[in-house]
Amino acid sequence: MKVLIIGGGGREHAIGWQIDNTSKGAGEKIKLFAIPGNAGIAQIAECYPCLDVANFPDLANFAKEKEIDNIIVGPEYPLSIGIVDALSAHGLHVFGPTAEAAQIESSKFFVKRLMKKKGIPTADYDVAYNLDEAIGFVKNRGYHCAIKADKLCNGKGVFICKGEDSKEAADLFIRFIRMIFETRIGPAIIEDLLIGEEASFMAFVDKNGFILPMEPSKDHKHLLDGDNGPMTGGMGAISPTPIITREMHDKIMKKIMHPIVEAMREQGINYTGILYAGLMIVENEPLVLEFNARFGDPETQPLMVRLETPLLEITRKSLQGRLHEVKLDWDKRSAACVVLCAEGYPGKPILGTPISSDDLYLASDIPGLEVFHAGTTRDEQDRIVTSGGRVLGVTALDNYLECSITKAYKLIGTILKFEGMQYRKDIGLHVQEFLKTRMKNFTA
Repeated sequence: MKVLIIGGGGREHAIGWQIDNTSKGAGEKIKLFAIPGNAGIAQIAECYPCLDVANFPDLANFAKEKEIDNIIVGPEYPLSIGIVDALSAHGLHVFGPTAEAAQIESSKFFVKRLMKKKGIPTADYDVAYNLDEAIGFVKNRGYHCAIKADKLCNGKGVFICKGEDSKEAADLFIRFIRMIFETRIGPAIIEDLLIGEEASFMAFVDKNGFILPMEPSKDHKHLLDGDNGPMTGGMGAISPTPIITREMHDKIMKKIMHPIVEAMREQGINYTGILYAGLMIVENEPLVLEFNARFGDPETQPLMVRLETPLLEITRKSLQGRLHEVKLDWDKRSAACVVLCAEGYPGKPILGTPISSDDLYLASDIPGLEVFHAGTTRDEQDRIVTSGGRVLGVTALDNYLECSITKAYKLIGTILKFEGMQYRKDIGLHVQEFLKTRMKNFTA
């Protein structure tokens, strides 16, 4: 069987790794291809970095020429511009939502209206169509709000105002709002700022609307420790997260996941693929921060090292409308992923910085550790170098969350390092403190 993965980040490397790993275990022969891929994916797949994921005729011709059986789309951008629609029209089997369905991520305004209509819990909001309107909505909330771009912004389309009424704070949020309108990714959504415990909840959805939830996870969006600094695509993740109890899981399915799929179907939109709900748990109730139409990144990395059911089987059953036949099996251990970024990220990352291949190979031999590549490539001297903002995802698996976190950090800065490398030093720390507080309350 031949499988094509669209994308070249840590998420796609983890997807390819899971398919490769589970197929070998089952004795199934799978050949992987990736467009564009990266230096890590190239170790398990044929990569074609020169092909454009937005050039659908070329992609269709490539898939037919290589006799591709299944296509899995990783990033949001190709989904938003209709890669599934275009390739499916050529008779190809593509896992992911159509462009219409992907509006759940590509338009914040679209999904906010849908949630309001269906009564799905989320923050109250206003929509601003110009700078003055947006500033007014921010002031009305006492400078205590989340400002979001309507359209896609590579995971960096959110600015958090924390009630600071200083000139410096005003300059920052005004600059962000100006960027929204100048780059035409508006209108701007001004939301009440939700305070609580954040979590990521992903599920597979088949063509008949059947929802198969994954284990919960937690992302870390801010660049700096303590959830400070600018927003990023994600600096690390853990799975599972104790924030999502069995009771909370059931609430999320009942109040959020089933209603949003129903709301889409009521609009004549059949949603197939990955449904991701970014959540804030406030006073033991889940509220939606955002929906994504694909696997979260970096959450996919800890999830894929824990998922024991072959991913390829799940995606095939999803396209066939037979997801109810699948049982997800998970490694009971905890996983933690720490993302290593290039100097300058999330602004203008410095590219071309060498990463020692020997260090990467040494790291890959450590039991319970996987290093997933994101922004990496090989230069003219065949060295692995940085090619993007988020470079590597060090993902560790161990019996306890604390142990998996320690294992990941032990590798970073000793065996694995590169010039200008930046990373958070508190991935999973908040969850550990959450667990300690819960235990104290339980024993009190």
